[in-house]
Amino acid sequence: MHALEITGLDKVYDDGTRALDGLSLTVRDGGFHGLLGPNGSGKSTLIGIVTGLVRGPVGHVRVFGHDAVADPRRARTLVGLAPQEVHLDRFLSARQVLSFHGRYFGMPTSEANDRADELLAAFDLEDKAGTRPNRLSGGMRRRLLIARTLVHHPRLAILDEPTAGVDLELRHDLWTYLTRLREEQRTSILLTTHYLEEAEALCDTISMIRGGRIVAEGTVPEIIDRFGGPRLEDAYLRVMRGAA
Repeated sequence: MHALEITGLDKVYDDGTRALDGLSLTVRDGGFHGLLGPNGSGKSTLIGIVTGLVRGPVGHVRVFGHDAVADPRRARTLVGLAPQEVHLDRFLSARQVLSFHGRYFGMPTSEANDRADELLAAFDLEDKAGTRPNRLSGGMRRRLLIARTLVHHPRLAILDEPTAGVDLELRHDLWTYLTRLREEQRTSILLTTHYLEEAEALCDTISMIRGGRIVAEGTVPEIIDRFGGPRLEDAYLRVMRGAA
């Protein structure tokens, strides 16, 4: 069974904008899959459909076999989303942010509190448990956001630009956390990023999206070999310019 299986997905908005055009995509169970594409290519719409935030698509979307179009609530419980924009309740402490999220997904209070403590330790935030998010550094807020994504033990984590706007050193620290997440939590990951070196370092497989369609996919070596250039960046530019 795949973590995510999408077939023939179409989405046209009320204003006539076609965001997705017959898109098909598969993320294997336990995989670390990168979704690469420019702004406006359909990434946000795709994520919104998988997480139940965008309704009315045509096509098949299954999360571990559950139909995310017909039964989005059930599929949503299997997914954790770390959005690109860091929105954390500034009136709660870091520990409360995590505990509240767990209770939102139906966890008993004691279990949610224990899970919050576990994740604070895993993301090196134990000494910030009582601190409100607006008093944390940008990097700490990013770590807290990813921790919140994992509170309810999602089988699929969707990370939308998780290192956007952070410096190089912190980005590499976050790579360590993400690698640990995949190895220790056995979580399947779908990652969107504009940092191609990030995708190259972390992902087993990659899909490139343009105009609402997947235009290239495979492992990093396969894509580089197929489209040319010594780096993933060279292959990406060729694909996005329509030269490949």
